[in-house]
Amino acid sequence: MNHALTRAELLRRAALGGVAISLPGFLAACGGGGDDAGGTTAAGTQELADTLRFSNWQLYIDMDTKTKKSPSLEQFTAKTGVQVNYVEDINDNASYFGKIQGPLSQGRGIDRDIIVMTDNSRFPALLIQKEWVQELDKGRIPNIANLIPAQGSPPFDPDRSFSLPWASGITGIATNLKASGGEIVETVDQLLEDPKLKGKVTLLTEMADTMSMVMLANGDDPEKVTDESFNKALDRIQTAVDSGQIRRFTGNDYVSDLEKGNIAAAASWSGDVATGLAANKDLRWNLPEAGSDIWTDNMLIPLGGNVPTASEYMNFIYDPKIAAMISVGNGYISSVKGVIDEAKKLDPESANNPLIFPDDEILSNVVQFDSAALNNQTYIEQWQKLLGA
Repeated sequence: MNHALTRAELLRRAALGGVAISLPGFLAACGGGGDDAGGTTAAGTQELADTLRFSNWQLYIDMDTKTKKSPSLEQFTAKTGVQVNYVEDINDNASYFGKIQGPLSQGRGIDRDIIVMTDNSRFPALLIQKEWVQELDKGRIPNIANLIPAQGSPPFDPDRSFSLPWASGITGIATNLKASGGEIVETVDQLLEDPKLKGKVTLLTEMADTMSMVMLANGDDPEKVTDESFNKALDRIQTAVDSGQIRRFTGNDYVSDLEKGNIAAAASWSGDVATGLAANKDLRWNLPEAGSDIWTDNMLIPLGGNVPTASEYMNFIYDPKIAAMISVGNGYISSVKGVIDEAKKLDPESANNPLIFPDDEILSNVVQFDSAALNNQTYIEQWQKLLGA
């Protein structure tokens, strides 16, 4: 199976600002026309702050390539009068949690109204358990009715009292052809063992993403992690580290090295290459031959955040038109009903692209990492030791 993206396809996506991609089990839900519950709630805007303070990951918002501004954020400001301080300061879940846990543990705010954390890490659950995040004001989010059923009750937040999905994606392998000698890296075996790539490979700091790819390559099931399968994958990665095959472990910061050709191949997230790096003719992205994992990033309101303002924004982006604008702009998966119909209006070809709305072959090759393993303290410590933390 080869789902590498061609330069022509990437350039087309760059012109549009990226494309959406769909999630296993979500295709039917995304295909229907969603309920559009409308804009501002009866409470009006008197309780809203002057500014929404929003921390997110890199390359994760729709962006006008000429103005370097986000059309969806500009529309939110036009509709509500609320300015948005949008900051791309999340590189990976663990390091961001490390920055915010001090003040939150003391009951202090972090100068943010919305933060975004991934469900295949332990941190959304940890933030909720420690009561470091606030409940959503669902009275201000009538568009929550547009949340697809498959995302309605995650284990870490069964009633969606504290979180809503921002976007989802697939972990894969990105290749810089110039740095790899013209060869697309399609397997974990190549990534970890090909001597031509020695010192020019990066893996992700996220345990679930990296371990899922390696476990699948080993013939093991990341959805049902055992000590044996975990240690087998960990040992294989450690061998690649010790041999010098792995240059380093990264969060979103692999992007710069990949673009420059400092690395030949990177474990990477599906939307990054399709949006931020699409103009580079040497780049390809593909799902590993043995498969990989799929995940969802979630919006949460930390202590000190303005709940009405954050909730108003969440309602705004759960309008299918806005959700499609963001997904077409950032190249990632939407959890909003009706987004496919709106995406077709922005890019008629998008509904026919299997990386936007994956076909059965792709869907059969992605998994969700074992949630119990995420909270296994032994695994956490072993993983941190591997990273050198």
